[in-house]
Amino acid sequence: MTAPLVRVDGVAKRYAGRDALAALDLVLGAGEILALVGHNGAGKSTLIKLLLGLIRPDAGRITVLGHDPARAGAAEARRAIGFLPETIAFHPNMTGAELLAFYAQLKGAPLAANRELLARVGLADVAGQRVGGYSKGMRQRLGLAQALIGRPRLLLLDEPTTGLDPELRQAFYALLDELAAEGVGILLSSHALAELEHRADRVVVLRQGRKVADGTLTDLRRMAGDPVRILVRMEAPVPVAAGAGGAVTGVAAGAGRRIEIICPAAEKMDRLRAVLSGREPVADIELLHASLDEIYAGLLRRDAEPVG
Repeated sequence: MTAPLVRVDGVAKRYAGRDALAALDLVLGAGEILALVGHNGAGKSTLIKLLLGLIRPDAGRITVLGHDPARAGAAEARRAIGFLPETIAFHPNMTGAELLAFYAQLKGAPLAANRELLARVGLADVAGQRVGGYSKGMRQRLGLAQALIGRPRLLLLDEPTTGLDPELRQAFYALLDELAAEGVGILLSSHALAELEHRADRVVVLRQGRKVADGTLTDLRRMAGDPVRILVRMEAPVPVAAGAGGAVTGVAAGAGRRIEIICPAAEKMDRLRAVLSGREPVADIELLHASLDEIYAGLLRRDAEPVG
């Protein structure tokens, strides 16, 4: 079995007597996109600093690319990490090409690959322009280019789509899919929950330094207990009772009838089979699952409920 790129075992970090992280366990494998979500102060930035070796844990163990990131022997492993911080500050009088060359020299990476990197993030045409004239989205893309210097095995991205318009966000996530297919492990910290749906292999939810949930979107829906809505459009008006029972409401829609079934996710397939096996012909079926925003809110509510 291939060892994970990142392993976090029972890690804790405290500041001024307050837990920034508490007994955190987490793994990230090659080719996996993991989304890290949580309110400000949940511990996301602290975790990224620990993975970069900028700070040390007060308890527990961290392994990144086979090394303790805070030890001197991890310097070579850090060259295989790409990092995009939430706030990017580039020298305004340098051009995009000059900045990328500067970071490549710091990382000991060949300069010849920079032109391809700038093209990959859509900045080839403005590489010779001063960064002070770049838009926020252009600076964000330049930050992503510097994170990709040296063909990293691991990417740590903190709010990476800030300042990107919808078209550029689509291009950004398409690039992440390409990198993951090449075996790059990606940890993505973001507040933009809606855009993370169907983009991440797993989602880890943090609350006040503790891991509240860890799993696929389907896993999180089950944990949050959010119901599924099934919208059925019949070819002809039918009694509401034909909607397979349970929490059902019928709403007339033109010459047909639209039936809404609300049920637990575990009952979804049984309800669908009941609808499709009925005598009345079905014109269309639509499944409406809870959004990641709704799942996140539900998980936090569940975590905040008193035990017992």
